[in-house]
Amino acid sequence: MDGLLIKLRQELEIRNFSRKTIKSYMYHVESFLRYSQDRGLNENIVRDYIQNQLGKCNPSSVSLKLSTIKFFFENVLHQELNLPTIKKNKTIPEILTIEEVRALIENTPNIKHKLIIKMLYGCGLRNGEIINLKKEDLNFNEGLIHVHLAKGKKDRFVKIPESMKLDLENFAKEDDSNILFNSNRGGELTTKTIQLVLKNGAKKAGIKKRVYPHLLRHSFATHLLEQGTDLRIIQKLLGHSDIKTTQIYTQISQASIKNVKSPLDNI
Repeated sequence: MDGLLIKLRQELEIRNFSRKTIKSYMYHVESFLRYSQDRGLNENIVRDYIQNQLGKCNPSSVSLKLSTIKFFFENVLHQELNLPTIKKNKTIPEILTIEEVRALIENTPNIKHKLIIKMLYGCGLRNGEIINLKKEDLNFNEGLIHVHLAKGKKDRFVKIPESMKLDLENFAKEDDSNILFNSNRGGELTTKTIQLVLKNGAKKAGIKKRVYPHLLRHSFATHLLEQGTDLRIIQKLLGHSDIKTTQIYTQISQASIKNVKSPLDNI
């Protein structure tokens, strides 16, 4: 097994996949190899594994597992797999209302934590992008943040909200570290720390929804759409390669539905 995983890592690294993607591929393929141990590596065992996983995980997660296994078979074992595409559940993520975002911010007294929440929502940043931000990425004269090598190895710029610019600039001057948001022990924050910040803030604010970093990104995009921002601009701000990924927010937004006048109201 170890030899196969070494070959897999090599194939991923020579394609310049991100560390996060490599970690994900390695984890899913290793799980599959443990399942298939002493049972052979062929299409039938993959089918058994996928069927087994569909009984435990949601279809989107299993689809990701299948993609990593296909990559492994095609690029390490040099075998083609003829497997059907997994039909995913078409669920719509729940978002926070503007009032809930305001309550979340107001119930987070720590200035660093408050700024993190404001950037997740106000800039539409991903959790990992917040963690990797350097002070040199902030251009207060232009009012822009340079997001380096985000998901898909793409750079992009996002606007610093005017309402937080002064607080963010003052916070960035507080120490000599180049990392914008240090952990209390020095170095970068962890994903779990930011998740905990949101969980605690939501609890204090009395928000019953599960609040997590990407939910604020979803809320940012949906609220932009509802205030009339062009979908192409939202795509650029979020760093989506395909407009189809951004179009999900037209389904999440309830503004058009709320503005519909029912024929019953004419009676």
